[in-house]
Amino acid sequence: MTRIDFYLLASADPHSRRVTACKLVEKAFRQGHRIYLSTASDEETQILDELLWTFRQGSFVAHEPWPGASAEAPVLVGHGAAPETLKDVLVNLSPEIPPGFERFERVAELVDQDEAVKLAGRRRYKSYQAQGYVIQTHNLDRTD
Repeated sequence: MTRIDFYLLASADPHSRRVTACKLVEKAFRQGHRIYLSTASDEETQILDELLWTFRQGSFVAHEPWPGASAEAPVLVGHGAAPETLKDVLVNLSPEIPPGFERFERVAELVDQDEAVKLAGRRRYKSYQAQGYVIQTHNLDRTD
């Protein structure tokens, strides 16, 4: 069964949420996983495409935008369904549960303190829970 992790950020800044997604993608990439980074829009896909090259000094995450790229790329960034060949890690920045999520070994959901993002995250959490998935929650950037 797919492992689902919710990462809760203390900030409401969309840039922080995107950088956190890049860090998760980089970590999974270095572990040899293939990743699909699901975005909320074509515009966000372009932002993440650029950010994956620049989010950290010396970072290198080989990636391509989807669709339009080879489905065999180690990291794909796109809006909409991932190619059927990807089954390792799905990092979701979309407000909806991505189609085909259940074929992935892991799903990472990032939720920041923006009210719309939190509300959408709660809906996804309840949906996963209603489908019988065990969910792990991780508080990031907390100082308490």
